[in-house]
Amino acid sequence: MNNIVLKQINVGKCCGTSTKIIEQEEKESNKELPIAIIGAGPVGLAAAAHLANIGESFILLESAESVGRNILNWGHVRLFSPWQYNIDKIAKKILDKHGWSAPSLEQLPLGSELVSKYLEPLAKVPEIKPFLLLNTKVVSISKKGLDKMKNAKRETSPFVLYLEQNGRSKRIEARAIIDATGTWSQPNPINADSIWTKEERELKQHIYYGIPDINGEHKERYKAKRVAVVGGGHSAINTILELSQLNDEVEITWIMRKKKVENAYGGEDKDALEARGRLGSRIHQLVDAGQVKVYTPFLIHQLTKTKSGIEITGESEGNEVTLSPVDEIIANTGSRPDFSFIREIRLSIDTATESVEVLAPLIDPNLHSCGTVRPHGEKVLRQPEKDFYIVGMKSYGRAPSFLMATGYEQVRSIVAHLSGDFESAKKVELELPETGVCSINLTQRNSTQSCCGTEASNC
Repeated sequence: MNNIVLKQINVGKCCGTSTKIIEQEEKESNKELPIAIIGAGPVGLAAAAHLANIGESFILLESAESVGRNILNWGHVRLFSPWQYNIDKIAKKILDKHGWSAPSLEQLPLGSELVSKYLEPLAKVPEIKPFLLLNTKVVSISKKGLDKMKNAKRETSPFVLYLEQNGRSKRIEARAIIDATGTWSQPNPINADSIWTKEERELKQHIYYGIPDINGEHKERYKAKRVAVVGGGHSAINTILELSQLNDEVEITWIMRKKKVENAYGGEDKDALEARGRLGSRIHQLVDAGQVKVYTPFLIHQLTKTKSGIEITGESEGNEVTLSPVDEIIANTGSRPDFSFIREIRLSIDTATESVEVLAPLIDPNLHSCGTVRPHGEKVLRQPEKDFYIVGMKSYGRAPSFLMATGYEQVRSIVAHLSGDFESAKKVELELPETGVCSINLTQRNSTQSCCGTEASNC
């Protein structure tokens, strides 16, 4: 027991002092517990690196059999930001200590390279590997001995995590939690009202949510087919560009809600990230050449399976329209966070974006994109449940403008706060490239909702 508590014993009143002593003892005992990180993607592993760097106890929980599993689902896609924006500084420091062969910082990695050249080596360093549990799914989180409504001793009670590991249930305690589970596994439906319809679920064998490997393992699925791509962001553009490489063997239909197709092109040659600008220019050329049928604005209401294919019915400028049948649909409609396993945790979530509530005004896609989001850290991300944080793509909810570098700064600030370095936690700094289009000034001319769409898939 520290000197402060001893002083309280000498001068405090009986009952009040007793309560303070017990609470202090509980706080001290909680310090022996690890900080639990959920999700071993780029941001979760960065959090582990920061904790390891200062000698804080942690445990890293990953439901898949390997780190960066969600990224491997789009491993064939090349990022439009170079390595320098995709590597956490403290993670690099630890990797360098163990003789890591770093990639060229100016190169653009594939998703698979991000995993094999960065995340997997990071997961194997001795500072992290012993504390990484794979095939471990967090099914629920609560406060020890308390339901959501109980206030007594809530701040001093540890978190309890219920896990499923190799077919068995397990219960562990933690003093703090960093939720870095992302949103990739929770895709949005293609229905314009964002509702999962019976028909869409029944047609799931003909709908791919994400970016398929069209020139690799999924080539035969789309070869000589009529394919509709739904979505107006960079994921949709990547998908269409890959489909176009099948030449005349595929018929491409592009469906989106934007008022004009030009709104999807972005900054093109004005974008400071050259690769992202090239995406807009290439899709612009394809559309002008007539290689892609574009329907926009188009709001999908109904899918119907017929003998000739899947009919897509929707609304365009106030009129009901049924498009020519297609064989396959690729949905690049974004994703949403999963709150099911943190239902017993007190959360402050924005009702519109489903992001951390205080963060919402900074990232609302109606106003902002990646280039206009101010740096933010622990103070913005803290929840009503003390020492519980949502980070990475999940902290942005449904907003698509997240960048990995943003997530790295989030966890740096949070780890500083949890370790007691409050001044460092407050000093939030983040340097991102000027995009040329990602700014409030240009929202009239360029849609901000998809400016960083591919980057949003990174976590």
